[in-house]
Amino acid sequence: MVQIMPGRFTAQVDEPFVVFLIGMRINQFFAFSKWIPTTRAMAPMLRTLYQHPEKGFLGGENFFYWRGAGLIQYWRSFEDLEHFARNPADPHLSAWQRFNRAVGNDGSVGIWHETYLIEPGNYEAIYGNMPIFGLAAATKHIPVKGRKTARQQLKTDAQSASTT
Repeated sequence: MVQIMPGRFTAQVDEPFVVFLIGMRINQFFAFSKWIPTTRAMAPMLRTLYQHPEKGFLGGENFFYWRGAGLIQYWRSFEDLEHFARNPADPHLSAWQRFNRAVGNDGSVGIWHETYLIEPGNYEAIYGNMPIFGLAAATKHIPVKGRKTARQQLKTDAQSASTT
């Protein structure tokens, strides 16, 4: 059973990090031979990443929606993410090549990803009565101190300019 952490918590990250969203969409449900292998390709990648934290993967969360699945991943750096994606010794590159051979542009399965480079102080994470989750699970889970709004929590250009 997952332990619920009563109260308000946040994530503490003192270094730049990467948020990487990746997923797939089933466009043709009966194209089982296309989307099932695409779905199965993620497990070996995640297994490798969890077994080898030196690759820069900090952690992540899975989610499912009506036509597909996705992952929110947290990485130490874009360079680590890129190295994993392009390294022939890691499982991503061969999975990507198989996808392109099997699906290519036939429209049966959609894939997507988004990459965000985050500087310290340029993120907000609040968890109320949640298990340790998301960015806090990938980094450091700490209690919220005080009652700051999202704007107060984030380091904005205006705040930075007024403090220099």
